[in-house]
Amino acid sequence: MLDELRDYQRTIFKKNNFTYKRYFHKTLNLDKKLVGIIGARGVGKTTYLIQYLKELDLPFSKKLYISADAITIPSLFEVANAFYKEEGEVLIIDEIHKYKNFELELKKIYDILDLRVIFSGSSALQLDNAKADLSRRAIIYTVDGLSFREFIELSKNITLPHFTFEDIISNHIDIAYGLLEKFNLTLLFREYLKSGYYPFYFEDKDDYLIKLHQTINTVIEVDIPSIFPIEYDSVQSLKKLVRLLCESHPYTPNIKELLGKMDMKGNYKGLYRFLEYLNRAKIFTTLKPKTKGDNILTKPDKIYLNNTNLHFAYCSNSNVGTQREVFVACMLQNRHSIEVAKKGDFLVDDKFILEVGGKSKKYKQIKDIQNSFVVADDIEIGSGNKIPLWLFGFLY
Repeated sequence: MLDELRDYQRTIFKKNNFTYKRYFHKTLNLDKKLVGIIGARGVGKTTYLIQYLKELDLPFSKKLYISADAITIPSLFEVANAFYKEEGEVLIIDEIHKYKNFELELKKIYDILDLRVIFSGSSALQLDNAKADLSRRAIIYTVDGLSFREFIELSKNITLPHFTFEDIISNHIDIAYGLLEKFNLTLLFREYLKSGYYPFYFEDKDDYLIKLHQTINTVIEVDIPSIFPIEYDSVQSLKKLVRLLCESHPYTPNIKELLGKMDMKGNYKGLYRFLEYLNRAKIFTTLKPKTKGDNILTKPDKIYLNNTNLHFAYCSNSNVGTQREVFVACMLQNRHSIEVAKKGDFLVDDKFILEVGGKSKKYKQIKDIQNSFVVADDIEIGSGNKIPLWLFGFLY
């Protein structure tokens, strides 16, 4: 069994020649006994894990990579136990959500074997269920697709700094001047909005949007049903829901109207579950009222696609105003709390108001509000409290 798995590992190692180091190479601590890495399909989890294992200063025999969806294995525990008996030290299990009852297997490995395990899975992965309380045992990291900064680095083979949100709002003029000496902004930013969020763009640029469309369908058809109990008809409903939201303006949901369009008359709970599935799978970003907590039956204040590339892959028509808000929400969502503002578009960290628009966007809606900023597209350098949209692509 281990011989077959090691042959598979050698093949995977040879195929992976990606040398660029993503932002999370410096932020993830994989030294703990059980670590999980979750994120949307296609954001580079597998590439990172293979890079990590190849560079890990251990003999080949003491580190092992397996993919739960690529090969047939008797059980995760049997593999781990056989590896442990041969004095293995680090086991990586990729795409773990594809393995039935993986929670129980991981718990058994954690409790019995002195082995370091790193696993990856869908961003929709749930660890806080009744099967095994892994939430107390595992450290979980969420990783994102390429930032605009990373996209430029890959495109131009240069190194660029990232900045905190506070850096950008307080010093955006000097930051923009310093960055624009190093690259041509306009063409790169439009390319990023259309095609730059998922690293596999650099493998095949011509067919990227086709492959991204297929990737989203795979998430809906395979990943979500492997985690949540849904039927075939529900899979088709999820696709319809994505198409409906895809071509809308920044969507403040009218649930009754949406139920009608989805042919789900009266099925509020079913629709809320669908929205939550797509949110967890990083196809949607749903902004909910903070006072209502994380209850999935809470009506979202707004629903967006997760990133701008999805508009170009899944929509026949896309609104530029929507794309701008999607970009800002995407860059902020895993590092800051974001809510729909009473005035303006976003309330960030309960303190800062952002109003997003084109270069002619005025302060009218947010004038006289403390800590309020206009985030404007189609400008290279801002002034005062008017910040270029593209700078938010340097948050990571």
